[in-house]
Amino acid sequence: MMKTNKIIYYVATSLLTLLMFFSVGMYLFNNAEITKGFISFGFPTYLIYPLAFLKIAGLVTIWFISNRSLKEWAYAGFFFNFVLAFFAHYMISDGEHIGAVIAIVLVLVSYFYSKKIKTN
Repeated sequence: MMKTNKIIYYVATSLLTLLMFFSVGMYLFNNAEITKGFISFGFPTYLIYPLAFLKIAGLVTIWFISNRSLKEWAYAGFFFNFVLAFFAHYMISDGEHIGAVIAIVLVLVSYFYSKKIKTN
C-alpha cells in the first residue's frame, strides 16, 4: 500500500509540476497573450511576473524543501490560485475553467498523498 501511495503522490505532483511549468512558460514567453487575458479579467498586469516567480518557488518548496510549514504555504498558495483562476475563467465564460479544475484535483491529490507517505 505504501508503494501505491508514493506512486500516486509522484504522478500527481509531477503532473502539477508540468502544468505549472506550462503556465510559467506562457507567462514569460507569451506575455502579450497573457497580458490580454489579465486585462479581460480586470486584473493588473504587473502581477504576471511575480506570479510566475511564486509558482516556481512553490514547486521548489514542494519538491526540495523539508520544512512542513513552507510546504503547507506552497500548497495553500497553489490551491487558492487555482480556485481563483477557476472563478475568473468561469465568470467570463471563456471555457478555460476546466484547466483550473484539473489543477485543483492535482494539488489536492498531491497534498493529501504527501501527508500519507510522511505518516507511514
